[in-house]
Amino acid sequence: MSTPHDSLDEACTADGTSAADGTPASVDAPAPRVVGVGPHPQPWPDDPRLDPALLEAGDRRNVEDRFRYWRREAIIAELDTHRHDLHVAIENLEHDANIGSVVRTANAFAVGAFHIVGRRRWNRRGAMVTDRYQHEAHHPDAAHFIAWAREQGRPLIAVDLVPGAVPIEHAVLPQNAVLIVGQEGPGVSPELLEAADLVVGITQFGSTRSLNVAAAAAIAMHTWVLQHAEIPTGPLR
Repeated sequence: MSTPHDSLDEACTADGTSAADGTPASVDAPAPRVVGVGPHPQPWPDDPRLDPALLEAGDRRNVEDRFRYWRREAIIAELDTHRHDLHVAIENLEHDANIGSVVRTANAFAVGAFHIVGRRRWNRRGAMVTDRYQHEAHHPDAAHFIAWAREQGRPLIAVDLVPGAVPIEHAVLPQNAVLIVGQEGPGVSPELLEAADLVVGITQFGSTRSLNVAAAAAIAMHTWVLQHAEIPTGPLR
């Protein structure tokens, strides 16, 4: 059940920074534009999806406007009706700060679930609390994760710019794929690279040798979306 504490935890400003993170603001800096809505006028709508605490205090969470005042459980239930069959796995060997950004993108693309391989605890700040609306699974090591994928019949697609990687722009990604991304620097571990059914890389044209792992994960997820999701033809907002 959602509480006023939930809405406070999830409050954010328009630029994506936390509104209550304790960071001192510059005296000369303009006040951040606060997103969301204030308290709902009385009488309140008779809708079981709505949270009385949010109706009373306002809703500043990082959610689409259609979900304003909704209980967290109601949002999850609604997302469950149209999540994609894609899963994303992230190796957490060095407590990479990029994990949160990958999870945030997974939420944006309605990924079915995300998997943390390695350390259970991960840096959630970059997720902007979007992980609260996703299904999360933990695997203590690569062997456990590989066994799960084989049992579920899910192809493992590693995303890493290594020798032999196929350009993702020409790859056919399985509908029930699990995209695997590694840590910033080391990349996907040798064990997962060896177990992968396909290794794809993102074609680059500049001087840098690699993309940030969160950026690479976003491109990989969007590539899957272009192949399998129904893309609207009208305005997005």
